[in-house]
Amino acid sequence: MFHLSLFRPFFRLSKYLRASPAIGLALGAIALLICTIYSLTLGNTNISLETIFRSFTAFTSFADNDRFEPLIIQTVRLPRSLMAIAIGAALSVSGALMQGLTRNPLAETGILGIGAGGALAVVGTLFVFGNSSSVVYAGAALLGASIAAVAVYGLASCGAGGATPLNLTIAGAALTAFISSITTAILVLSQQTLEEIRFWLAGSLAGRDFDLFLQVLPLTILGLIMALLLGKQITTMSLGEEIATSLGQQTLGVKLLTVISVVLLTGSSVAIAGPIGFVGLVVPHGVRFFIKTDYRWILPYSAIFGALLLLTADIAARLLLKPQELPVGVMTAIIGAPMFVYLAKSKVRK
Repeated sequence: MFHLSLFRPFFRLSKYLRASPAIGLALGAIALLICTIYSLTLGNTNISLETIFRSFTAFTSFADNDRFEPLIIQTVRLPRSLMAIAIGAALSVSGALMQGLTRNPLAETGILGIGAGGALAVVGTLFVFGNSSSVVYAGAALLGASIAAVAVYGLASCGAGGATPLNLTIAGAALTAFISSITTAILVLSQQTLEEIRFWLAGSLAGRDFDLFLQVLPLTILGLIMALLLGKQITTMSLGEEIATSLGQQTLGVKLLTVISVVLLTGSSVAIAGPIGFVGLVVPHGVRFFIKTDYRWILPYSAIFGALLLLTADIAARLLLKPQELPVGVMTAIIGAPMFVYLAKSKVRK
């Protein structure tokens, strides 16, 4: 009885949001705005809310010797928050797309090796060519993510029954281990490469290149737009490819567009902050507690709450060992690993 009474409000909220899903999006957007404002206050320098608001509304009113704090807000803290929002939305939407397309509850860019493929491409580029431009690293991440996605699907298709959820999970785990071993070997051989990229490999938002973020942001936006436009088709594909074909859907075209969207979202995220895992696993499953199967709502919900999750994880990473900070990828792993174990024991077995 205690257990049922504890969770009854969540069931009521779930029924209410299914009837009026736009309300949940609005509440998520409000929570995201509040967390963004709070994120702007965090740092070695304590900055008041009044200064934060004035730095955007009346920057010229500050005297020259008083513009240090507004500049911190505009050049350091706001860019970091914006990157967390964009990357969180991209990773969670890409995870939702993959889960809907493959009907695999464990489908996620980190688990299926797509993020690891992008990371290996960046590490390999740095090892072979040395320091290159940010655009080169972004292109390498996109190429590596694309190759990893094709490789995982090809390996899974070779198994008994084709690319089943279990085969995809096993193929992704095997490919991730293989790619990670190559990445580790490169870092062992080149101490210079390790020194330059080790914090990035853990998945971090600290000191990220905001110019690179602005350069790859169009790719992220394009990937998100493609994903949102595919909501109806992914809902049909989640019922099974045979059913989708019988309903007249061009499944090959939907698969191709979905893979392009996933690669754009994952590659741009890896290029900015490195491989950050489990966001695309945790958020879509949390969203489905309220929005069951309609990807026209699951995808925008995943974008909002994925951004909220990664921004919250970044805040926790800065607060937990203050004044030191953990990479945000460590925080998402702490959250996502138990979810992965639960799903592996329950849904994949079914």
